[in-house]
Amino acid sequence: MVEEPGLTPPFDRLPFIDEHMSHVSAPAEAVWAVLTRTVQTRLRIRAPMARLLGSEPSRASGTLPEPGSAVPGWTVADAVAGHRLVLTGRHRFSRYALIFVLADAPGGSTLRVRTLAEFPGPGGRIYRTLVIGSGGHRRVVGGLVRSLATKAASPSAASR
Repeated sequence: MVEEPGLTPPFDRLPFIDEHMSHVSAPAEAVWAVLTRTVQTRLRIRAPMARLLGSEPSRASGTLPEPGSAVPGWTVADAVAGHRLVLTGRHRFSRYALIFVLADAPGGSTLRVRTLAEFPGPGGRIYRTLVIGSGGHRRVVGGLVRSLATKAASPSAASR
């Protein structure tokens, strides 16, 4: 189990799944801006899938990235602008957290994304095999990290 600031029970005791890290040739503030837009547009679970999985939260609420705000499948558990965003959620096969940590670094910043999750019961074990065991999660989160880094470093990101 991994202790991470900003997590609240029961998410503070979720097992570690993986971590992705990238150097971004843009300041942490630019990465933050792209990250918060991405949560609103790309990370939400689509309504039919949310219903099928029994996702909580099932609807958008609040103003992202304020703690307590949500998009389907994810609640903002903690947010420190430009530094950390903790998203949590659950559905009938899993409880999970996605933790984004930004830090200034020479020539830009670093972006670290950590996944914590548990998969209770027989359905959870099957779901874990399909999502984690297949390598699908690794590819999706790795692609997300690369996309965030590329968008944040683009000249148009600075003007947004």
